[in-house]
Amino acid sequence: MKNEDNGSSKTRPRSAQPPGTIHLEEKEKRTIPLKSRLTEKIRKTCSCSTNKAKDALLSFLPVLQWLPKYKLREYLLGDAMSGLIVGVLLVPQSIAYSLLAGQEPIYGLYTSFFACIIYFLMGTSKHIHVGIFGVLCLMVGEVVDRELQVAGYDRLGDQGSHHSTVTNIMTNTTIDANTTSGMTCDRSCYAITVGATVTFMAGVYQVLMGVLQVGFVSVYLSDALLSGFATGASFTILTSQVKYLLGLSLPRANGIGSSIYTWIYIFQNIHKTNICDLITSILCLAVLVPAKELNECFKSKLKAPIPIELFVVVGATLASHFGHLKEKYGSSIAGEIPTGFLMPKPPEWGLIPNVALGALSIAIIGFAITVSLSEMFAKKHGYEVKANQEMYAIGFCNIIPSFFHCFTTSAALAKTLVKESTGCKTQVSGIMTSLVILLVLLVIAPLFYSLQKCVLGVITIVNLRGALRKFLDLPKMWKVNKIDTSIWLVTMFSSALISTELGLMIGIAFSMLCVIVRSQKPGVTLLGRVEASEVYESMIVYKDLNTTKGIKVFRFEAPLYYVNKHCFKSALYKCVGVDPILVASAEKKAAKKQEKLKKKEGFIETNLEPVETVQRLYQEKMTLHSIIIDCSAIHFIDTAGLNTLKEVLKDYGDIGIHLLLAQCSSSVRNSLRNGDYFKREEGTMVFHSIHQAVQFALYKQEEQEAIINATAV
Repeated sequence: MKNEDNGSSKTRPRSAQPPGTIHLEEKEKRTIPLKSRLTEKIRKTCSCSTNKAKDALLSFLPVLQWLPKYKLREYLLGDAMSGLIVGVLLVPQSIAYSLLAGQEPIYGLYTSFFACIIYFLMGTSKHIHVGIFGVLCLMVGEVVDRELQVAGYDRLGDQGSHHSTVTNIMTNTTIDANTTSGMTCDRSCYAITVGATVTFMAGVYQVLMGVLQVGFVSVYLSDALLSGFATGASFTILTSQVKYLLGLSLPRANGIGSSIYTWIYIFQNIHKTNICDLITSILCLAVLVPAKELNECFKSKLKAPIPIELFVVVGATLASHFGHLKEKYGSSIAGEIPTGFLMPKPPEWGLIPNVALGALSIAIIGFAITVSLSEMFAKKHGYEVKANQEMYAIGFCNIIPSFFHCFTTSAALAKTLVKESTGCKTQVSGIMTSLVILLVLLVIAPLFYSLQKCVLGVITIVNLRGALRKFLDLPKMWKVNKIDTSIWLVTMFSSALISTELGLMIGIAFSMLCVIVRSQKPGVTLLGRVEASEVYESMIVYKDLNTTKGIKVFRFEAPLYYVNKHCFKSALYKCVGVDPILVASAEKKAAKKQEKLKKKEGFIETNLEPVETVQRLYQEKMTLHSIIIDCSAIHFIDTAGLNTLKEVLKDYGDIGIHLLLAQCSSSVRNSLRNGDYFKREEGTMVFHSIHQAVQFALYKQEEQEAIINATAV
């Protein structure tokens, strides 16, 4: 037991202390003045030395630490194999996901190329793949389409045409903003300008998060929220790709209810379906889905997954080229994909106010997915990643490529799993992947000219299988945790049916509301002792638990603060069965009534002796003599919670019931001490275990009974 009152434990010898008493003497805390701490912090931060500069460089570029220690014979084969396989899989996906971002296929290849190189230099994870991620592409595409519409471009035209032109005459200001090298920027040029600006702003946000060390905010994006968001966004992605499967030229709906409007457009124009594209889509689905399932079933036996997407792309391109599908049937194709790189170009600074809000949500999702995947694989393989450095890495994976006509990237789960399962040891595999993409950019890209867009749409949809399968896990999720399942459903439906950005905000708001509700209605229970032990457990959950007459043990499973202070009081009164306010009020009313009777009838002596009167009152009022609050689940107490505890202590003390605390954490004890909880002479006792508190309560009760008996004699 730890006595925290004003020293009453020192009034009796150690041998006479109640049973279970433990005396602990706290260490003296050396307080350092705030001025000295600030001075020392500034001195350490602002001082410069050779070692400090070296440490800063090695921290900013982790590759300088691990690359000199690279084990060539042990790691190179695994890194080379995984890098080549991921590169082969990434080429068709980079082209396909470009459509999601509203960009030309070449820009998807640029994005994958630069992201792998920059993360190789700055990342701390050995296994994750950073590149194009479908959800982020969708979010970028929504911003791009919105800005294209504001700028006056024809949204009914072919969204993939490299030679699309401005159809509406814009004001001089807009034309000046859309000018590249003295020529009016066409639709494709303006789309990548918007995409690069969004990417730049997302990267700036992520770097600022790293500088401010706010990586902890990722804990507020729960697994249920991220999973629900990914599934809802996957449904939106699927919706956006259906028009390619049917060969329809439709406007891309933006804003609230965009998915619903897209389906309305599809059904309104279903009679315009291109039969050639529809047949191609069905054939590709018939090949890709079974092959992907086989890869999943036999992934433990296969040394590497079958690159079925590449085979489909090559086969479809050859069929389209030699079958002249565009000329004969009007099938939509990828068109000309240039080789080489474009000259770097800064983001369009004038667009920043328009895209700043959209970039913020993209930045949050990007870093949350990257950090969570990094930590997951680091834990699996037994090494450490630095969350803030990961934010720097993913931030610069967006800032630098934004000058080279790229759009937003993050870690991608599917490619990371492939990378890990094919022997990846370090991020050298990322360099191998970049070399594969470089080969495509310099030599192979023009060969995809005849590739049908419906094939790219099918590849995108097939890769959504994992997220869409989450619906099958709903019954199990509901059994495990109903609140998490509710968060998943709300986030999923709002992301799918309202909009991606608003869906994320709604999911976060609902998640925080659930946290508040949980704390407002925490678990409360009375505890009983397990027979022949000092263990106390919930009487609601377990049966055959022993209780001690006159003592109630109450557990409150939440922090005690301003949100749930009233809940704490009402739950305590209900479980214990004694409301001290009502008891005190009843006593006052009874006393007033007795006084009135005395004044009216006169004082009448009774035959009861004074001692008998005391004993009778004691037996009536003191059936419950002690309440013990188990504080093991109370992680902190704020000022409102402390005042509530003081009120409860006083109210019960006024009717002769002791209130004892047990199993308080050090932070709770400090709050009690600093809040002058221990100023009262009696009842302010804190115990290290419930059993010690029970022993003390019984001892005090026996002591009080002994006093009454002695008085009677």
